[in-house]
Parts: sequence; structure tokens; C-alpha cells
Amino acid sequence: MRAVVQTVGRASVTVDGEVVGAITDGLLVLLGVTHADTPQIAQTMARKIHELRILDDERSAADTDAPILVVSQFTLYGDARKGRRPTWTAAAPAEVAEPLVTAVVDALRTRGAPVQTGRFRAHMLVESVNVGPRTILLDL
Repeated sequence: MRAVVQTVGRASVTVDGEVVGAITDGLLVLLGVTHADTPQIAQTMARKIHELRILDDERSAADTDAPILVVSQFTLYGDARKGRRPTWTAAAPAEVAEPLVTAVVDALRTRGAPVQTGRFRAHMLVESVNVGPRTILLDL
């Protein structure tokens, strides 16, 4: 499982002209799933995202109650080493990935995090205003 975590002043996801998720002053998480990922890895990823000390004064979303916007992003497992056209073979198929993305979101909510999401398998417009900018890659 891979996540790109960014501090944002605001972020939103729009699908077919409708905003389906939006936050202010929190974390935007682009989340990718690979074939070997499990529900246990999803739990660990949720904990790492929630406790990541990336906010001001080395605080975490767990410390500040910062909102989190989670967007599924299979392209995090794209591989373009052999040319200009990426291959997506390392990305888990949707029927495997979707329950694991949901597991991360559910685990964050269980931890008390206010979470918004994109829409799985939709063409999403993701907008963000980065703060810092601070961006971390979590790779489990």
C-alpha cells in the first residue's frame, strides 16, 4: 500500500460537477493498493496517516483533529521504467483495491478522524492548495 500525504489549506474532489468530498486545513491522502496488501496493512496505513507528524509544530491529525480527504489513486503503482507508457500491473484490480481503501477510511474513522473521500472508479477532479508544501510518501 502506498500513500502520498500532503498538508493542505483546502482540498476537494468533484465528480460529474458535484463536490463529493472537501476539507480545509488538513491532509490530502492519495492512496494506492497493490496485490499483496491485506486488511492488516490497511490498519497500519490508517494509523501511520493519522499519527504522521507532518502538521505545524510537528503535530499529527490525531493531535489536532485535522480532517483527512482520502482519494483512491491506482496510478501510484504505475511503472514507466521501460518507456513513456506506464504499466499498471502492480496496482491491485478494483475488486481487490476498493475494500482495502474502504478499510483504511473505516480505520481512520474508528480512530476518530473526520474523513471525506473521493468516489471509487469515478473520473475525479482533485483540487488542492498545499501548505508548506509538505508531502510525504508512505510505502508499506
